[in-house]
Amino acid sequence: MSEAGPLTRLRFKLSLWLAARSMPARIRGLDLAPLIALYEAGPERPYAGLPAAEIVASVRRVTRHPWTMRNRRCLRQGLLAYRYLTLAGYDPELHFGVDRASVGGAKISAHCWIVLDGKVELVPPSPGMVTVFVHDGKGKPAGNLPPIEAIDRNAA
Repeated sequence: MSEAGPLTRLRFKLSLWLAARSMPARIRGLDLAPLIALYEAGPERPYAGLPAAEIVASVRRVTRHPWTMRNRRCLRQGLLAYRYLTLAGYDPELHFGVDRASVGGAKISAHCWIVLDGKVELVPPSPGMVTVFVHDGKGKPAGNLPPIEAIDRNAA
C-alpha cells in the first residue's frame, strides 16, 4: 500500500470530524442492524495508504470530549474506526459484548471494540465482557456466538 499524501490526510481528517459531530443526530433511535448499515463503507477506498495506527489515533482524538453520547463513547469510537479503517482498505471487526455480571440485572452493561488482524486496536473490553456479536462487513457474524440467555453469569 503506498503512502497517503497530505491532501488525502486532510480529506480524511475533515470527513472524520464531520462524521463524529453528526453521529448523535444520525443514530438517534436506530436499532443495531440499521446503525451498522449506516456506517458501512461501500466499495471505495479513498484513504488507502493511511496507516491503521494513524486512523485509530485520529478517532481517539476526535472523540475525546464527548459532549453528547457520553455513556456510549465505545459505540461512537467503534463505528467511526470501523468505517474509516475499511475506507483505508483494512478488514476490521466490530465486536459487541455484554458484561457477564450484568446479565439478568435491571440494566445490561454493553461495550463495543475494534479488532484488526486478531488484535484489539480500540477500546479494549474488560475481562468480564462476553462477545455476543461480531460484525466483519461480510454480511454475517464471525464465529459462533451465544444468545444472551445462554451466558453463564458465574463463569470466569
